[in-house]
Amino acid sequence: MMETDLGEFGVTKKKILMIVTQDTKQIEAAFLRKELENADVSVIHLDPSVRKVIPGAEIGPDEVAAACGMTLEKIRAIGHEGEILEKMTEGAIKIAHAANEKDPISGIIAIGGSMGTTLGTRVMQTFPFGVPKVMISTLASGMTAGFVGIKDIAMFNSVCDISGLNSISREIYRGGAYAVAGMAKVYEPAGPNDKPLVLMSTLGTTEACMRRVREGLEAQGCEVMVFHTTGNGGRTLEAIAGERNVAAVVDMSLVEINDFLHQGICATGPHRATTSIARGIPTIFAPGNIDFFIMPSELAKGEAPFGGRDFHVHNAALTAVRTTENDLQLLADHLGGILADAKGPVSFHIPLGGFSSHDSTEGKLYRPDLPTRFAQQCEQALPAHVDFKVIDAHINDPAFADALIAATLPFIPSFATAQADHV
Repeated sequence: MMETDLGEFGVTKKKILMIVTQDTKQIEAAFLRKELENADVSVIHLDPSVRKVIPGAEIGPDEVAAACGMTLEKIRAIGHEGEILEKMTEGAIKIAHAANEKDPISGIIAIGGSMGTTLGTRVMQTFPFGVPKVMISTLASGMTAGFVGIKDIAMFNSVCDISGLNSISREIYRGGAYAVAGMAKVYEPAGPNDKPLVLMSTLGTTEACMRRVREGLEAQGCEVMVFHTTGNGGRTLEAIAGERNVAAVVDMSLVEINDFLHQGICATGPHRATTSIARGIPTIFAPGNIDFFIMPSELAKGEAPFGGRDFHVHNAALTAVRTTENDLQLLADHLGGILADAKGPVSFHIPLGGFSSHDSTEGKLYRPDLPTRFAQQCEQALPAHVDFKVIDAHINDPAFADALIAATLPFIPSFATAQADHV
């Protein structure tokens, strides 16, 4: 491993982890390294090549293989490219973190086609939020969800195949190098946060409620993270609830659960809304956006699309499909099953005036009878330990937001201590 480089006046240069295979991309690796060094950062080249070993990388293929307990020869002998990729990815992740522990990394950049993009982004996904991550890829124009996942990875479209240098690729590699270098120079690892962390879910259709709750909790000294529930938002909320010290979760947009139950496009699977209650984190639920599930707009055609349900074409990609009484019963039963296993305090607040801006007098999917019916369904379906409340307000009314704030504050340590002292 190279010693840390010193810049002008002896200032330690920020280190960039560069992941490029030299057996197929030696020219590109050399060019990218030169541009990174021109941008005044230090480079740790991790080379996960399999076909042959080319000297020059700080972390070569033999070291990557050894990190997963094998020799490069044994990895080659596997004879299956997918299994070989898994082993080299395993080794790359381990050795990247070992390098980071020895001398902290301030950014990661990789170049690749499908194999290189898979390995590079899998390494990136194991590093914390905030660490700059740039992936230059032939797959960056559309096929990104599986590579980005829930992490803050910037994907640059390579435009040309990654095969030599030309007038386009040089500019793209140079831009990627200066982008990650620029971010690295201002990156500082997040220190301990002494503010209680609250996670929230929302969509634009419950924006007014979310904003009032967020501002109310921030006024009480909380850090509030808000997640847009269009698939990745829910997955990210679940991941952070599983990893961090969270004071409370205000889960007030449950459309991803509806999408799971109706094969909608924002479904996140059966585990949505389960992490916080499994960990015992106080969770305050509201049925925001359950008046619809989300389907592709291309299906909004014909005499009776979506089983004859009402619908609203939100844009060319998304259509909100109105839930029926039977749909809401399905949701109530599903929530009852989830909440039965709660290990901590859980409350569920139902607004009788409507579940979103679509479900309002100004909206396209207003059904004033269904919130009351859903409240009845939940009263039967939810376990007895759930603190169940019905509020005569629309979800976007200040009164409902204030009810969610009031339900959350007892779980905020500073607020709870102040209340106890006052008594």
